Amino acid sequence: MGRYIGPKAKMVRKFDENIFGNPKYDKILEKKKAALGKRVQRKRKMSDFGLRLMEKQKAKAIYGILEKQFKGYYKIAAKSKGVTGEILLELLERRLDNVVFRCGFATTRRESRQLIGHRHFLVNGRIVNIPSYLVSPDDKIQIKEKDKKSKFFEDIIDLTKGKDIPSWLEFNSKEFAVNILKIPSREEMGVSLKEQLIVELYSK
Repeated sequence: MGRYIGPKAKMVRKFDENIFGNPKYDKILEKKKAALGKRVQRKRKMSDFGLRLMEKQKAKAIYGILEKQFKGYYKIAAKSKGVTGEILLELLERRLDNVVFRCGFATTRRESRQLIGHRHFLVNGRIVNIPSYLVSPDDKIQIKEKDKKSKFFEDIIDLTKGKDIPSWLEFNSKEFAVNILKIPSREEMGVSLKEQLIVELYSK
């Protein structure tokens, strides 16, 4: 199955959560809750397998990852020392497209992938056009010099101004750059996922 390119609002309703972080989807959830409040609906209880599968689908939707690649991250996490679920999320958070989104260089992860593919970003002074590139502590990601004054990026920075940036990233507004301070801890990832359910799904 390919990457989902349909309406994001549909995914927000499916997971009953604003998984993309865009404020406009909060209104959709408010409308849904208001509609549910007017009528009583009986929901069919989901099986354990269904809950685990839903959590995996949610993680894939948040990070925009295909099944083959997602499973690859799980295999790496399973072979690593530490808590498998946390290492899985750590790998997803360290993706360059996620970092570009987290620091406000893009309004969505999908947009960040496009910008990276179009060679707008440098990692430690070198162009990197691979969205799945894993950043490491002390790496420096910045917009190419000729793009810093472009109206396109000025508009994006203006749109994302005031965005909460995770504590494992250090944003430099003057240089249009972000420094990777450390590997993110589970508390610093800022995603409402039950990663243990994903581990249980793959380990069956």
